[in-house]
Amino acid sequence: MKKYDTPLIDELEKGPWPSFVTEMKKAGKNNEMANDAVGHLEKCYRTKVGYWKHGGIVGVLGYGGGVIGRYSELGDEFPGVAHCHTVRINQTSGFFYTSNALREICDIWDKYGSGLTNMHGSTGDLVLLGTKTDALETIFAEYSSRGWDLGSSGSALRTPNCCVGPARCEWSNYDTLDLNYALTQEFQDEIHRPMFAYKFKIKMSGCACDCVASIARADMSIIGTWKGNIAVNQDEVKNYAKNGMDINAEIVNMCPTQCISYDGKEMKINDAECNRCMHCITKMTKALKPTGERGATICIGSKAPIVVGSLLSWVIVPFIKIEPPYTELKDLIRKIWEWWDDNAKPRERIGEVIEMKGMRSFLEGIGQSPIPQQIKEPRKDPFMFYTEDDMAAFKAKEAEEKKTGKYKF
Repeated sequence: MKKYDTPLIDELEKGPWPSFVTEMKKAGKNNEMANDAVGHLEKCYRTKVGYWKHGGIVGVLGYGGGVIGRYSELGDEFPGVAHCHTVRINQTSGFFYTSNALREICDIWDKYGSGLTNMHGSTGDLVLLGTKTDALETIFAEYSSRGWDLGSSGSALRTPNCCVGPARCEWSNYDTLDLNYALTQEFQDEIHRPMFAYKFKIKMSGCACDCVASIARADMSIIGTWKGNIAVNQDEVKNYAKNGMDINAEIVNMCPTQCISYDGKEMKINDAECNRCMHCITKMTKALKPTGERGATICIGSKAPIVVGSLLSWVIVPFIKIEPPYTELKDLIRKIWEWWDDNAKPRERIGEVIEMKGMRSFLEGIGQSPIPQQIKEPRKDPFMFYTEDDMAAFKAKEAEEKKTGKYKF
């Protein structure tokens, strides 16, 4: 097996963090594809050229996504990576695996691929890096026969993703794991057969801490929240102060809505002004906890910059119950897709379409009433709803006023 000199990418092994170059070299000792990937990467760095042809031009029978085709222009020089396709495996909810499951995945991948993996990719899937076109159907047969399925790629519903939820976190306001599984099962066609204008991502967080960063990375964010007050245990508040916490500096002054007060003896919260950001609860876990009805806030439209700049999600439903069989949420998702399908051009994310068409058009399309919680910025009101009937009534009134001589403007 050819040994490549790699002075440039060797520099990436010298930092304080684990290096992907080190792992590629380890895999390259036993795998020709991984070894050629190391040499290919060094040449890319030296010439500052990528040499990759990237696109969804390969796949497995019956699936439109799940495999990302990648070919190198340097196939003669690095034959191991002439084909270097990526295979995505549908990840488990919350990324919980047994060691046997991981060993099974890696054994199959060592047999047919480069042995390199990405646990997990930014989209959430378990990503297997580098295999040949001829091996794709065999890989799929091996994984599917053991209960695994491909993830998503292309202009489709990307594999839904969630935080660890109630399995590991006391703050989760709904069962993110169960909802993630339910949506994955419900929308199998949308995941595996690209049918949208572009990608659509759903990410679920159990609370506003948003450990999966859905507010910035998902076209649809489902973030857990609650309706009741924050219960305050005054004895525990005293213990925090006694143990050195500066409650005014660390809690009161950092509340974004300034709804908390503390006089050195007692903490008070004006719950009507609370925006459920979770800051105080995460800092004083023994003293504060949410109460009352639990559910989620639905936000729409975040994305990284492509057609327009990066966007953060926008609240469209302040509170929705998240309970099996999740019928209300599934119906809302289908309405959102229908409006998007009617209005989007190719490669336009839904947030970009809302930016261009306006939130008014979107809310009308999905049948949601405008409410104050949907206001995105102070002094910017996008919800001036004048229908054709409103305008006809106004003109009729204006004509009547002109006729009678009674003007009211």
